[in-house]
Amino acid sequence: MAKAKRALKWQRDPEGMRLRILEAAKQEFAAHGIGGARVDRIAAEAGANKRMLYYHVGNKEDLYLAVLEGAYEKIRAEERTLDLEHLDPPEAIERLIEFTWNYFIRNPEFLALLNTENLARARHLKRSTKVKSMHSPFVEMIRTVVTRGVARGDFKVAVDPVQLYISIAALGFFYLSNSATLSVIFGRDILKKSAKDERLAHMVALVLAALTGKSAALFEKAPKSLRALASPAA
Repeated sequence: MAKAKRALKWQRDPEGMRLRILEAAKQEFAAHGIGGARVDRIAAEAGANKRMLYYHVGNKEDLYLAVLEGAYEKIRAEERTLDLEHLDPPEAIERLIEFTWNYFIRNPEFLALLNTENLARARHLKRSTKVKSMHSPFVEMIRTVVTRGVARGDFKVAVDPVQLYISIAALGFFYLSNSATLSVIFGRDILKKSAKDERLAHMVALVLAALTGKSAALFEKAPKSLRALASPAA
């Protein structure tokens, strides 16, 4: 009887079942990597069975790729809500840095998935037919902000938007991914709130200093006045 009810629920809400499987799989792969992840644990957590899992997503590698694609879709979708096109360029860059930093903090499983896939040399991501297309609009959005900044005199040079985003992401990714070892090496808790706030201010100052040609010290001393300091009249 219980199996019949579960099967009926699955048939009534196949998309809901697929989403539960993907969420359970995301947590499993983030915690154990693709090698250590177990399909039976994923199915149990999702309230499914292996047959349902294979029907909705495919085998273990297909499931892992679907989780990876979903992780990228999620961050790109949230980035589109930042409205960077309608902000002054320095403010837009500051917002992008703050969003990226806070997204990494809120979604540690995203960092874990990226670490896992990089250890695999992006073997699974290379199979994706979606990832490249979802990144193109994001790159163009950053390019537009930088181009506007140069035209207005806010920025000194039109840097490559891909290089700029990689730098922004790297400033946060390395810090958070290596927080355990860095805390031991330097004898400080780099994940306490004051340390994270200090890191974010440093990241914003560093990037805006590079774009504007001004001293990072100016931005660090007056974080509430970043946009004014980045203007040509500052």
